[in-house]
Amino acid sequence: LYLDKSERKRLLDATEPEAVPFVRALCLLPLRPGALAKLTAADFDNRTATVTIGTDKNGRPRQITVPQSIGSFLGEQAKDKAPAMPLFARRNGLPWNKDAWKRPIKDAAVLANLPDGTSAYTLRHSVITDLVRDSLPVLTVAQLSGTSVAMIERHYGHLVRDDAEKALARLMF
Repeated sequence: LYLDKSERKRLLDATEPEAVPFVRALCLLPLRPGALAKLTAADFDNRTATVTIGTDKNGRPRQITVPQSIGSFLGEQAKDKAPAMPLFARRNGLPWNKDAWKRPIKDAAVLANLPDGTSAYTLRHSVITDLVRDSLPVLTVAQLSGTSVAMIERHYGHLVRDDAEKALARLMF
């Protein structure tokens, strides 16, 4: 399931206020929802605009540098938080988890008239799809999303067929 940017914006607009920062981050970063939920305030370095993803499915920590717009958003989330506090906390101060994010996303999807099955993972898939379609190298997409090049090629490779055809057409003189 893929949501384009306007559909993601509708989802975000329909999301209950408590969940908006978490859902917005899912719309901006190609992270697994669980990895995003585990981020702490210390995992974002405002000075260098880097996010350290320490716990993820692949088991290896990684760092990604974000543009200023996303850095400002993450900086707001980290503001006045102790280093060990969740970067995206719920009202009760606890981090998000599957049981906590599932209902707000499902409810927002219904309000926004989005397809059944829209979930937190749909947002990750949508961000990765956009990165691939924007011709970001597959290796870079894999590094950002914490997965293998083989997985990106297997699930998203069909999206770059037109890019290859266009590149070959430019060789003609």
